[in-house]
Amino acid sequence: MFVSKIPLPKLILSAAVLACVTSLAGWAEEGEFEEAEIFFELNHTDGDLGVHGLIDGDAWYRMSIYAEDGQEIFNGKVKRGLRMQGLTEIFFESDEPAFDDLDPLDFFARFPAGEYRIEGRTLDGEVLISETELTHVMPAPPAPSVNGEAMAMQCDEEEPGYDITEVSGPVTIAWPQVTLSHPDALGAGAGTQPPVPVTIVNYEVVVEVEVEVNGEEFTSVFSVILPPEVTSLTLPEEFLAQGDEFKYEVLAREESYNQTAVESCFALDE
Repeated sequence: MFVSKIPLPKLILSAAVLACVTSLAGWAEEGEFEEAEIFFELNHTDGDLGVHGLIDGDAWYRMSIYAEDGQEIFNGKVKRGLRMQGLTEIFFESDEPAFDDLDPLDFFARFPAGEYRIEGRTLDGEVLISETELTHVMPAPPAPSVNGEAMAMQCDEEEPGYDITEVSGPVTIAWPQVTLSHPDALGAGAGTQPPVPVTIVNYEVVVEVEVEVNGEEFTSVFSVILPPEVTSLTLPEEFLAQGDEFKYEVLAREESYNQTAVESCFALDE
């Protein structure tokens, strides 16, 4: 006959503690993050993909992210002074291997489409829970021009096919509206699915120029986010006065937050 070696009082105490913990967890207040997005970014020019996260809300000390299959893919916890202070916003960006190193379909297989769950615990003990839909539908790449000149396809002067666009000021970067998904249907079997309509929520334009001041080099950046109905941007003369050769990026962001960017360059023809 089996006889328990655990004294009865301990069994009773353990059950009581477990019931208390369960009760406290069930009674914890619940809220949501103010912003909770998991999304993909495609650099169409370089041919690489990455997964990003943008999460914002009340000060928290612990956070987990769960994929649509329930598997935890992120676990973060702050300690010591940062535990007392808490975090309110976090942005992360994964490594972005080139397609030659990681096929897009293999990349998407690591992050199945579906509903992702973000959970956190605030400094006040509140549970924050938000859900976001992750999709493999990527916007088609924008097709910008500079003063009507098609975008340069090779901006590295050390590479074959270097063809920087030369223009005279004022400088306007313009592009047709993006209305469809990527023509290669990267996440649905490359080339096997026709493009589908997408809703663009904004465009982003980033322009950079290398500047030297007092013998020190740094990158001067002009960046602006535009509403979906605006598809052109004239650069300020003050910014253009800083140099002769400029790199720029035009990014189309879809309502799921998935975004596709292209990069190019231009030079001022003096």
